[in-house]
Order: sequence, then structure tokens, then C-alpha cells
Amino acid sequence: MEKINAVITGIGGYVPDYVLNNEELSRMVDTNDEWIMSRVGIKERRILAEEGLGTSYMARKAAKQLLQKTGVDPDTIDALIVTTSTADYKFPSTASIVVGKLGLKNAFAFDYWAACCGFLYTLDTAASMIQCGRYKKIIVIGADKMSSVVDYKDRATCPLFGDGAAAVLLEATTEENIGVMDSYFRTDGKGLPFLHLKAGGSVCPASHFTVDHRLHYLYQEGRTVFRYAVTNMGDDCTLIAERNGLTKDDIAFVVPHQANMRIIEAVAKRLNLSMDQVLVNIEHFGNTSAATIPLVLWENEKRLKKGDNLILTAFGAGFVHGALYYKWAYDGNK
Repeated sequence: MEKINAVITGIGGYVPDYVLNNEELSRMVDTNDEWIMSRVGIKERRILAEEGLGTSYMARKAAKQLLQKTGVDPDTIDALIVTTSTADYKFPSTASIVVGKLGLKNAFAFDYWAACCGFLYTLDTAASMIQCGRYKKIIVIGADKMSSVVDYKDRATCPLFGDGAAAVLLEATTEENIGVMDSYFRTDGKGLPFLHLKAGGSVCPASHFTVDHRLHYLYQEGRTVFRYAVTNMGDDCTLIAERNGLTKDDIAFVVPHQANMRIIEAVAKRLNLSMDQVLVNIEHFGNTSAATIPLVLWENEKRLKKGDNLILTAFGAGFVHGALYYKWAYDGNK
């Protein structure tokens, strides 16, 4: 029996029209362009500002573009998975809303929650579903409306985040040596105090107290998160490269989570790579959490060639971290 692997056959993306740049942000909170650029490398971010629109709206937009680009028959989609930390509702799942809006009548759907590592973890999970032979086509969407949990009175965190979504079509193939090749994931449960959303869950349900004390916004101890992210993303990429016999000359691109430009540069240095070998869009999109990696792939699709060795890596709340080795399956410029 031929070995089945999973390959990305297309990618779609969506970012809101509204651009929140550093100049405008400096009128909302005590900050400035020089301070933000020197610390995180973000010039602007996209914000979904229209009332009544949530993460599912962006996810649907990205998936609709994906379906149009690939020309795939919607009735052949087996499953749709949305990875997000900013679901429309506690329930039902955001994925179920997206499936309903797209009319994917033969697909089941669920959400996957792994913070900024969500796309990597979900991509690997979907690949395993395909590799077992039970499913042939799965849409994986990374989407987050981070502006919904950002405190625009907190100068330390509000410059970091933006909104966006991107979707990939994952399909079965028997072609050898392409697709998802290897992965390494870990979770360090000690990360809770340093990056979390205090209220709104079962431990601390919403109340007048939690609203009055602004507990429904993201909390982060930046220095601690920075240190862990640099160490773990660097270690994870090194392990994946060594385990698969990849030298710096074998790696076409590293695709890192877009959280902080200094983190990205530190990971590249750890792997002895030039920044030409690193895909980056943090300057104009900021940190879109689970959407960062697929958005980078979407923007750089035309640069990717069949057979390119990619190492995807991320770090997020939990702490969750990891790296995934992927061999690109088509020429993106065609």
C-alpha cells in the first residue's frame, strides 16, 4: 500500500481594511513610533473595526478566497478546522459558523485552541487525519481578532497585536518527499502567570467586578515571554533541522510566528541563517496570533517553489511551542 502524506495545495488570506499605524496609536496611549519599532518592529496593524463582526467573518473570507483560488469542489471537503484564541462565542465553535456560511454540507468542523502555536498544531493534526487514510481534503484556518482582547490603555501590549485570518487546503497525496515531514511540539505549563486572559473562563466568570477592573484584556509579562520564546523557538528549530539532516543551505525559509522582530532575528541567528531566509510580515500586520504563520505563507506564496524546505516555528501562551518541517508541494508563482 502506498504511503499517504498531506500537502498544502492552496492558500487564501484576509486582513481588515482599517490600518492602525503607530502615529494614530500614539494619540490613544503614551507611546511613539520610535519606541514601538525599536522594541518589536511593528509599524502598523489591521483592525476589524466594524461592529458585530468577529473572528468567523475573517475566517470565512480567507476560506472563500481559498476555495476560489483552488477551484476545489466544496462538496469534497471532509473537515474544516479553525484555530483561534478569540472565538466568536464560548459555543458553538467558530468553525461551525464558518462551515454554515460557506455551505460545506459534507464537512464536519471544530475549533483548535493552542494560542499562537495554533496553526502549527492544527496543521500537524489535520495531516495525521489525512495520513490515516480516512480523510482526503481538510481546510485549516488560523484566525484571530486580537483587538477584541487588547487593552488600548496598556502601552506595553496594545502596539503588538492585529487582526487577520488565513486558510490552507490540505490534501492527500502519494507523491513522495513532499508535505508535512516532521514536527516537534512541547507544552510548559509554568507559563500561565506570564501570559493569559484573567477573566471570562470557568475559574473567573464575567461579573461587574471583572469588567470594572478590566480583567477581560490580555495580560503579558513581556520580558519573561521574550526570553522563553527566543530559547524555545531556537531550540525547536535546531532539533528539527538536526533530526532531518538539514543544514542552513538546505533550508529555503524559516517561517516564524510574528510576535516580535527581535525574537525573529534571534531565531535566525541561532540557525546561522540570513534574514533573506526568514519570511516576515510583522511590520505591517503585527501579531495576529494563530493567523501569523499562514498569513506569512499567503503573502509569500509566489516566492515558494516545489521542494522548498520550510521550518515553521511558534511560541505562545501556555507556554506552547514547537517547530514543523514542511516540504513545499507546488510552485507558488503558477
